[in-house]
Amino acid sequence: MHNLSEDRWLDLGTLLDELVADQRISLDDRNICPPVQHEQHPLEWIASQQFADLGNPGQRLDLGTLCQWLARQAGQPYLHIDPLKIDLARLTGLMSAGFARRHGILALAADASGVTVASAQPYVRAWEADLAQVLQRPIKRVLASPVQIRQLSQTFFQVAQSVSGASQQQSMPTAAGNLEQLLELGNRGREAQANDAHIVSIVDWLLQYAFEQRASDIHLEPRRDQGQLRFRIDGVLHPVYQFPGPVTLAVVSRLKSLGRMNVAEKRRPQDGRIKTRLPGGEEVELRLSTLPTTFGEKLVLRVFDPQLLQQDFAQLGLGGADLRRWLSMLDHRHGIILVTGPTGSGKTSTLYASLKHLATPQINLCTVEDPIEMVEPAFNQLQVQPSIDLDFATGTRALLRQDPDVIMIGEIRDLETAQVAIQAALTGHLVLSTLHTNDACSAITRLLELGIAPYLLKASLIGVMAQRLVRTLCKHCKAAPASPGQSHQAVGCSECRQTGYHGRSAIYELLGISDALKARIEPDLDLLALRRLALDDGMLSLKHSGAEKVAAGQTTEAEVLRVIA
Repeated sequence: MHNLSEDRWLDLGTLLDELVADQRISLDDRNICPPVQHEQHPLEWIASQQFADLGNPGQRLDLGTLCQWLARQAGQPYLHIDPLKIDLARLTGLMSAGFARRHGILALAADASGVTVASAQPYVRAWEADLAQVLQRPIKRVLASPVQIRQLSQTFFQVAQSVSGASQQQSMPTAAGNLEQLLELGNRGREAQANDAHIVSIVDWLLQYAFEQRASDIHLEPRRDQGQLRFRIDGVLHPVYQFPGPVTLAVVSRLKSLGRMNVAEKRRPQDGRIKTRLPGGEEVELRLSTLPTTFGEKLVLRVFDPQLLQQDFAQLGLGGADLRRWLSMLDHRHGIILVTGPTGSGKTSTLYASLKHLATPQINLCTVEDPIEMVEPAFNQLQVQPSIDLDFATGTRALLRQDPDVIMIGEIRDLETAQVAIQAALTGHLVLSTLHTNDACSAITRLLELGIAPYLLKASLIGVMAQRLVRTLCKHCKAAPASPGQSHQAVGCSECRQTGYHGRSAIYELLGISDALKARIEPDLDLLALRRLALDDGMLSLKHSGAEKVAAGQTTEAEVLRVIA
């Protein structure tokens, strides 16, 4: 234990000696120490050696473990930094980028009681007095990973600099009449300052940051005085950043330009697409959607997982008897199969996995989508375009003249589309489509309500799958059952942002149309009676599917009830 009043930078040899004394590494590992101190942080060098952790048999000393060990040695709290918990716009203004870089520190939180600052040098205190005097608040120190501090500090200050520079170049609208001025921003020969270097930098950061945080949706929402950036991660929205109003609009204009949308048109909703390439070489597609609001255009970007088409049914959460029944349905040469559930329930993932399973050189597989969510060379994909009267029904009729074997219709929304889908199924084609219903049995009543004759449903419908997405327990922190009969519990750690959950998996309700069920499909169909018969016939409910995942330790009962309630 060292005297914290000493101002001393960490020394590699000293740290290794302390690790040996604390029985965390062997003496042989200690002697690997290089003769010259490396420029990188000593803990980074030690972590790179992958020494065996004598305190945790079978484990290696990684950077996180070393930081926690050092924090205990120095008597300081350890913190794994969650970037989404940091108010970037506020905290980057507490100190200059040069000051933070020179001392290797990063402000993480600020309130009336003090400012929390992360450092990877626990015995260096020279900067504390100067910062406390400038901020007029006490400093609360925490120890964090030097890699996190360095990377986040560089990123955060670059973003703050870009936002500041962009704000100075944009005309600031007044509160009164801001709607007219906001709408006027993009009404020029080019987008409203969207090509400025600052705006380009902000957009690049925004997209890369969203990919790193596993965001499925990016929301840019203009408000009266400033715009808000939010990410949806595992089905939950997280606030990320607040931009000045004009900067928000310029960022939206930049993204609209990249998505080949009409930048000057701000009165009508528009759709667009962007394809990006990650540093690792993977391609990621984003679907853009704008919506005119009081203070400007709201933009939502849907991020499509580049591995979506490579996922198999087990990765999606479908297995066991339900998987065998689903594959038997896909083996039919003709008929219609429906996937139901609310928006964001994973229907697209299931359909694409099914189409990938069916796509062979001997099969002509065609899709009509709104929009095309993932481009796949094995499919013939048609984009719905209402502006030229190319809707689902018209597109499906066109596909029927293309000698298809399998047809996927993005969604059955009206009677005309339903009739065309049923007709295609009756004329020797396998048709897959989606509906928005609460459960599998409700899909039958929905088609009847649209106007489809019962005898056509009996002749064409193969089966219906209803599904939902539940968050899966974080493998790093989930708590084992305390006693027999209980289930795993969500705890929360740095890996899952203290939520206890990391990622999502699907639960399913699979309805096969047996002869007994066909006999019940009548104009005055009793939905409850049909559901009871389906359960007696072997259908497992969404609740039962969720209970299986709870029993397997994949999720919690509370999460299943939240999703299916």
